[in-house]
Amino acid sequence: MPTSTQAAPAANAQGTLRRILLQGRYETLGMISNGEQLVVAVVLPLMALLGLVFTDLLKDVAANPIDAAAPGVLALCVVSTAFTGQGIATGFDRRYGVLRFLSTTPLGRAGLIYGKVMAVLVVLFLQVVVIGGTALLLGWRPAPAGIGWAIALLVLGAAAFTALGLLVAGTVRPEATLAITNLAWVLLAAVGGILFPSTRAPAYLQPIVDLLPSAALGDSLRAALITGTGSVSGILILLAWTIIAGFAATRWFKWN
Repeated sequence: MPTSTQAAPAANAQGTLRRILLQGRYETLGMISNGEQLVVAVVLPLMALLGLVFTDLLKDVAANPIDAAAPGVLALCVVSTAFTGQGIATGFDRRYGVLRFLSTTPLGRAGLIYGKVMAVLVVLFLQVVVIGGTALLLGWRPAPAGIGWAIALLVLGAAAFTALGLLVAGTVRPEATLAITNLAWVLLAAVGGILFPSTRAPAYLQPIVDLLPSAALGDSLRAALITGTGSVSGILILLAWTIIAGFAATRWFKWN
């Protein structure tokens, strides 16, 4: 029979997991019940999808416009939820003292961050269902061989952009976070390799764009879901951004 000393660590681990799950549930409900975040997370990506399908903007990327549009819009969903949405929410939580309060509870700082990551993944799953379902109705036929790569890219992209969102939210004022994340959303969507191939960026920006997590995510998703090709370089770039941004957020995040 296990002794009380042996049972204590297991009980503590279960208690920590339960608190993280409850925090993740709270964060998820907060994200999906916020009208502004729903606009950024669902409405704008849907508008982008329809706009790209019914124009000739991606006619040189794939024979069927929806095949080129869907991967880019899924990448946009990652940026919308993990970076813009989570960054703004965390910035204002920090301003009003919510983060400082929660960091002193049994949940702890690590539990708070894990809860936010869980919420991002849940909301991203819902986005994939909505955007992917709409794309399928419009005739999207993703390459079966690339679906596994796409799932890995979405999860890793969510990790990288969540870390970047927390870094911004934890180091600048909430008003600045609002401006930075929204501006970055527009720029990355337009010339950062999200909605359009990174090769379309101006020549003088090409060396920079090639190293951005947005280009790694967008270009790699297009390769995976159009041709079924996996991109090791894209995975490595996203992994590097996750590690660097995660370390920076841990090092410089201000809780109040």
